[in-house]
Amino acid sequence: MSANLEGNPEAMEELSTRLLNEGKVKEGLKAMLRAAKLYEERGKKEDAARLFKKLGFILLERTGSLERAKPSLLKSAYLYIDLIEELLSAFEVDIPTLDTYCLNVLEVFLALNDDRNLIKYGSQFAAIYEDLGNGFVEGNDIENAINAYESAFVYYKLLDDEGYRRIAEILVNLYGDMAEKKLADKAYREAAEAFERLATYTRALFGYDAHYTEMMETAAQNFEKASKLSYSEGDLDTTTSLLVKAEYSYLLARNFNRAKLIGVNTARMLNQIVRFYRSQGRNEDASRKLIELTETLIGIGKSREAMEAYRKALDVTVTTTLSHRLRVRVAMLKEKAASEKDETLLDRVDLIEFYLKRGREYQALELAEKSFEEREELKEALEAVRSAEGVY
Repeated sequence: MSANLEGNPEAMEELSTRLLNEGKVKEGLKAMLRAAKLYEERGKKEDAARLFKKLGFILLERTGSLERAKPSLLKSAYLYIDLIEELLSAFEVDIPTLDTYCLNVLEVFLALNDDRNLIKYGSQFAAIYEDLGNGFVEGNDIENAINAYESAFVYYKLLDDEGYRRIAEILVNLYGDMAEKKLADKAYREAAEAFERLATYTRALFGYDAHYTEMMETAAQNFEKASKLSYSEGDLDTTTSLLVKAEYSYLLARNFNRAKLIGVNTARMLNQIVRFYRSQGRNEDASRKLIELTETLIGIGKSREAMEAYRKALDVTVTTTLSHRLRVRVAMLKEKAASEKDETLLDRVDLIEFYLKRGREYQALELAEKSFEEREELKEALEAVRSAEGVY
């Protein structure tokens, strides 16, 4: 190994990746450990934390031994904790970066089955986000306040700490004000999105009752209004996207007749749009709308047709993403939650969407898969999805 390579963490990391891809696992992991240590020596804590975590999870996956993986995973967690402390001492706190660091810490302690540290740091992070939210409100920075409070809500909820109710009340007020302002401005799409979020936190306080369904119904009506504006402008692409959102809001509001009516009409429009895009050679656009068609058909109970649309979506694209797989799974979970008024499943959906919003697609997919696998009645649906994806 050259001296130049030995002192270069980036080159060492690249070497580890190449060795692992070549099946030289032992040599690859050694190079990865060396790269992580070099990053740390050079003060590149974030890269070091990322690589120690990756090393720990590879060891855990390959050996099944927590003891083998523990040193690397703990090193990663404590580096991320250092990064969190540094970030909080900055003049302005970057919420997305803070989310990344905090979620990485909790992911490590969860993998290690370390309940004591999971509760300890989860509680600390929840309190940090709540304080940040309060500060942002005082500074009239409502967008960042909402982001901070939503993180606090998730951490309190995961810990089953009653603090989540306090945060839910704050978010109900913030989203309520936002929805009213957007309605006054006739910004119907933004109003609908605010009512959706308002419904989520209303449900946290009152359960899946009339308060929740009323807010979700209002969200659906505003998605419809927004779709009519897009339609009047000749923008069928946006129109159908908004109608799919309206369909699912009506579903969760348990207005099944309205959801079905919208779904049937939207499916017809989507088929026309897909044919047009394919005739133009716009395969990526066709695939995107086929994913929406899949969601639409799931929402009206046409599972077989939905999987056919999903197969076509995957066939015509060269850039299949995790987001495609997640959208189909989330649609199925929402339909199931709505049909059975299942709050536990809806809580899972909320957490999946939180992970997605924070750019953690792999965690979101893992949670979605787990949600299917834990329910006997959902296993067949998961098999159908995997079959459409060519996974058996």
